[in-house]
Amino acid sequence: MRKHFFAVLILISACHLAPARAQDGAAPFDRDLQRLAEILGTLHYLRGICGNNEGAKWRNEMQALVDAETPSGERRARMIAGFNRGYNGFQQTYRTCTPAASIAIRRYIEEGSKISRDLTARYAN
Repeated sequence: MRKHFFAVLILISACHLAPARAQDGAAPFDRDLQRLAEILGTLHYLRGICGNNEGAKWRNEMQALVDAETPSGERRARMIAGFNRGYNGFQQTYRTCTPAASIAIRRYIEEGSKISRDLTARYAN
């Protein structure tokens, strides 16, 4: 779990180091950021039903990502929609914590960590 936090922290730092671009222009890493946002939404829901007592931790991670990237307009809307898509998609599937939900949590943490590492390696100065 600590690896995940470290990876998100690195990603947030990398967002600050990314080259400047037009306010609403798409960044080359937007697809990855949207996927990461979706994963954070998924984890926010699944970790909640699996009794991890993390409260708003994953929502706060999403807010930190948005704050670091400072998207506006359509970019911001896409990131938030990704988070909501992840949350709502699993809310419709899982009502209680199951072994499958626990496996999904593990896989999404691994995927999110990989995306964070890849983005950092590709776009950090």
